[in-house]
This record gives sequence, C-alpha cells and structure tokens, in this order.
Amino acid sequence: MSAEVREAVADLLADRVTPGALEAAERDGWAAGVWEPLHAGGFTTVGVPESAGGAGGSVAEACAVLEAAGAAAAPVPVAETGLLAGRLLASAGLALPDGPVTTGTGSVTLSDGTLTGRLARVPWASASSRIAVLADGPDGPVVAVIDPGTTSISAGHNLAGEPRETVDLDGVVPETTAPAPADAREALARRGALARAAQIAGAARRVLAVTVTYTGERVQFGRPVSRFPAVADHLVRIAEQAEMAAMAARSAAVGAGPDGEPADLDVAAAAAVASEAAGLVAAAAHQATGAMGVTREFALGVLTRRLWSWRDEWGGERAWSTRLGHTLAAGGPEALWPTLARGVR
Repeated sequence: MSAEVREAVADLLADRVTPGALEAAERDGWAAGVWEPLHAGGFTTVGVPESAGGAGGSVAEACAVLEAAGAAAAPVPVAETGLLAGRLLASAGLALPDGPVTTGTGSVTLSDGTLTGRLARVPWASASSRIAVLADGPDGPVVAVIDPGTTSISAGHNLAGEPRETVDLDGVVPETTAPAPADAREALARRGALARAAQIAGAARRVLAVTVTYTGERVQFGRPVSRFPAVADHLVRIAEQAEMAAMAARSAAVGAGPDGEPADLDVAAAAAVASEAAGLVAAAAHQATGAMGVTREFALGVLTRRLWSWRDEWGGERAWSTRLGHTLAAGGPEALWPTLARGVR
C-alpha cells in the first residue's frame, strides 16, 4: 500500500504546491490551499489509530505520505499532525483534535494543573488548532493538550521559511491531560527523526529529477551539460545518495513493531544516512546547476533549503550516528554481524 499512498499524495499535491503557494506560505506562515485537500483526504493523520481519531494505517504508509510531501516541499505540518503529535496523543489515550496539530521539545513541567516551561522551534505553532505537550508530572510523564491562543508565541523560521516558533507555557492551564508511557519522550524523538528522514528522502529524489532535467536541457559547446564527466559525476552522486536515504527511511518504517513504533537502531541508521545524504545531494545539485540553482524562480532552492533545515531537526547526523555506534557496541562483538544483517527486530 505504501507505493499507492505515495502516488496518491504526489498526484494531489502536483498542482497545489506551486511557486506562488510556496511564496505565500513563507510570507503568511500558512498554506490553506495545500493543507485542506490533504486533510480532507485523510492523509494528514495516516499512521494514527482510528480509535484516536486518525485515518489508521501503518508507520510505513505514514512515511510514504511524508516522502511525497517532502518531494513536493509541501509547506504544512503533515509530519507533526500525524506521526508526531497524533501518535503522542494516541499513546496517552487522547483523541486527535480536528485541524493541524503540532508538538515540540523542551523542559516542561505540570504542577497543580498548570504548566511551566517552554518549547523551542515548534513547527507551525501559531497556525495549529492545538499543541500536544509532553511534560514532567508529579507521577511521571504527562501529555497535555493546549490551545495556542492561551500561550505566548515568538515568531521564528527555519532556512526554508517554515515556521519554527518558541512557545512560552508558563502559567498555561491545559485543556486536558493524561499519563504518558514511560518511554514517551524517546518514542517521540524516534518518530521525529524518522519523519524527517522520510521527508529528506522524498526531497532528495525530487532534487535528482529537477537536476537531471535541467542538465539534460542545458546545452554547452553543442551538447547537454549532463554529458560532461564532471556534471555526470554529480548526477551519479545525487542518485546514489537519494536512493540510500529512501532505502534507509523505508526500512526503518517497515520494521516498526506490533506497537507501531520503529526500532531505535533502525531509526538511528535512517536518520544518520538521510542527514548525511541531505548535505551531499544539495551540494552536488548546486554544483551541477551552477548559478541557476540559486535563483528563486528555479525549484532547486526550495528543495535544498529544506534539506539543509530538516537534516538538523530531531537530532541530526552526529547525534544519531553516535547513538547508532553506542547501540551496536552495547551488543558486543558476537551480535554485530547478526544485528547488521537482520536489524534489531
């Protein structure tokens, strides 16, 4: 089903994520014309159980949605509403509110029914209907649902122009709360890293298509520039890295256990591979396209700015590479090859 889901989302976004829509989204912080058809089709909540108000489906299908959204550079919180906030709420037995929902990380506590702390770089906080907050309560982790209108939000953006805002929660009273699983924070970090890996995989493949088309049409000295060995090397590098990112992200998604949670080692590998690929793909694409690649009217810059932004969110290459190494080392020498060959599951 994942391939069909990916194709359906790609078809839906093809004539909606236009240069004009992307310009408006960077200016206004929201793209209703992109969000509404995705949400109406149920794609924004794929991977969230139906019992929690989601569309159901597997983590692999949720990541297929994110691949297509990443390839289109869709400027809406698809990852946040479904795989991140949606599954966080479901893990605490809370229903998913209607509309866009987001979440973030930070040091937050819940005491006497009131929150204290702040969330940093929250995607689309101002545009969301609700924010799902993971807080430390007196008896353990708690999931709290808050109305953004009751908080103080400071504007901010990533390099791609996507909203990344600071949310001050001091004195905020949640609409509802529920105990969270003991490993909720770790699970959220894994899902966040996997979501960005899937988006990077989609964007990298689109970069390949854009670059191949441009270098095939651009003629120098009587032949397409793609025929020059130096440019051909860049195209091969992009193709290799895009495929590696896709394989790593899809493997981690497909390997999710019966509880719907991806394994730590699988996510660490996917995040490390995708984060490294993001930088290599962007560099090679700009080398191959030259000055044209940095112009606003060409699609490449929209994608590479996202690659540079997404690779550092929810951990980044160094953090997940370190985690991957520690996980493998902890298993000892006898487990190294079986783990590499079969995965932790």
